[in-house]
Amino acid sequence: MSIEEPCEEARGGAVPLGVAIAAVAVLTACAVWGRYAADPGAGPPWLDIAAGAVCCALLPALARWPVRGALVLTALAVLSPAATPPATMAVLLVAQRRPFRVAAAVAVAGVAAHAAQGAWRPNGGISFGWWLALITVAYGALVGWGVLVRVRRALVDSLRERALRAEAEQGRRVAEARMAERTRIAREMHDVLAHRLSLLATYAGALEYRPDAPPEQLARAAGVVREGVHQALDELRDVIGVLRDPENTAGDDDGERPQPVLADLPALVEETRGAGWPVRLRDEVADPAALPVTTGRTAYRVVQEGLTNARKHAAGLPVEVTVAGAPGDRLEIDIRNPLPADLAAGPAVPGTGTGLVGLTERVRLAGGRLDHQAAGGEFRLRAWLPWSA
Repeated sequence: MSIEEPCEEARGGAVPLGVAIAAVAVLTACAVWGRYAADPGAGPPWLDIAAGAVCCALLPALARWPVRGALVLTALAVLSPAATPPATMAVLLVAQRRPFRVAAAVAVAGVAAHAAQGAWRPNGGISFGWWLALITVAYGALVGWGVLVRVRRALVDSLRERALRAEAEQGRRVAEARMAERTRIAREMHDVLAHRLSLLATYAGALEYRPDAPPEQLARAAGVVREGVHQALDELRDVIGVLRDPENTAGDDDGERPQPVLADLPALVEETRGAGWPVRLRDEVADPAALPVTTGRTAYRVVQEGLTNARKHAAGLPVEVTVAGAPGDRLEIDIRNPLPADLAAGPAVPGTGTGLVGLTERVRLAGGRLDHQAAGGEFRLRAWLPWSA
């Protein structure tokens, strides 16, 4: 801020400044009256009255141009003691709203102006030396007071800004955490629904292509379809509720619906076999109980997505799942299935094409790596997850 730039702080402090101007105007009138009441022959009263009136008229200008106004009032202080109260007030305002060097320069000019005033129109009640000393002390005190007020105001503004910034940062972190949690829940629901619906498609296909099956088998398949639809609807209702309610937390959802881990793989494979799908599981994990819960959950989702992907693209073909690892090494997951003879026929179940992309992201977030490729007449999905000792 330059010394001639309008002061923005005056806009927010119009009432205190108006009170100060009124008080200084009263002091100016008292100074003129007191001087001539004590010494009627002190000089022409019209000069002090005129100087006092001009000073009072210039006081509102201090709110917008404190430095310019202070210099004008300082020049008037050379002519009349009536300008002393407005000039000292101006120095205080300059010290509050401008750098110290600017306030010190205005104060030096004020001391010089009063020294000239004392030499031209000496005060009969005190010597010139004491008069100059008191003026110097007064200006120094006003500059110090103004600087203290300015520093305190800057400190308060800084603390307020830091508080607002910290509050905004906290709000941003809460929003990001909430969005990340909602994304995680949606990803979990995607995995579950994709697995569930692919099983339903398998059972529905069996009903369509085997109408001559025994009635008990048809009834069993229809019951599985009905139960799977109900489960899919319940899970879909859960994820819609989570995504609609931004205040929903994972703690509530996880408390009602435990997340599967590596120990639930046999049940997952058995469910797939129940749909008439040939799946072989080789569990070579050294100590499953020592596997971290997060790693086990990620491993479960990898196998689940691998089986879902096999049902979509290699319907009816056998799938081999191998899980191996030990503490201090890593957990390795290998899923293989033969490629269908006619790739142009497309997948048996339509998909979004983002399952493996989301699975890769999930594995990377867990600190692992995922790779998938079609070679040698088979599709292979491999994942490596860290397993600290």
